[in-house]
Amino acid sequence: MVSRKMQSRFGFTLAEVMLSLIIMGVMLAAAAVAIHAAAINFTVNEDLTRAMNTARQSLLRITTDLRTAQAVAVIGAEADDDADNSRCSMITSGGDDVTYRYDSGSSTLYLVENSTSTEYVLCENVAAITFDRAVVPGDPSSIRNVQISITVTINDISQTVATAAVIRRNLP
Repeated sequence: MVSRKMQSRFGFTLAEVMLSLIIMGVMLAAAAVAIHAAAINFTVNEDLTRAMNTARQSLLRITTDLRTAQAVAVIGAEADDDADNSRCSMITSGGDDVTYRYDSGSSTLYLVENSTSTEYVLCENVAAITFDRAVVPGDPSSIRNVQISITVTINDISQTVATAAVIRRNLP
């Protein structure tokens, strides 16, 4: 016969079971918090990546139009009609009169076809954009190049992309 003292050694006491359940619960809660934080981080990064890709595509379109433009309007701080340099008008190589216009109220960059007044959304979540123009030396009515900077903001995270386009028609 097995004594009573020997039988109690083969099982767990209620205190031991409760303690192990508490430890397991704390570990599972920590894992759940880490997984939730990773999911939120993934979503924010995905949104920012999508917005940055849209901004890069917009920059590519603008620079392509600028490089091949027949004419670029001299607007900006010097002309006092676009003090914040938030738009750029040009006659494209195809003869279209277009304007790239930033609306700070809606945080959106638009492509405007001036002949039909049709607006197309190019990029959303834009916090700021600038079109800095440099004139051809000796000919202040011709633009030599345009430096463009777009800042995109998603969930209080901002990223800026910038480029420059030389107007080939105005090269010496």
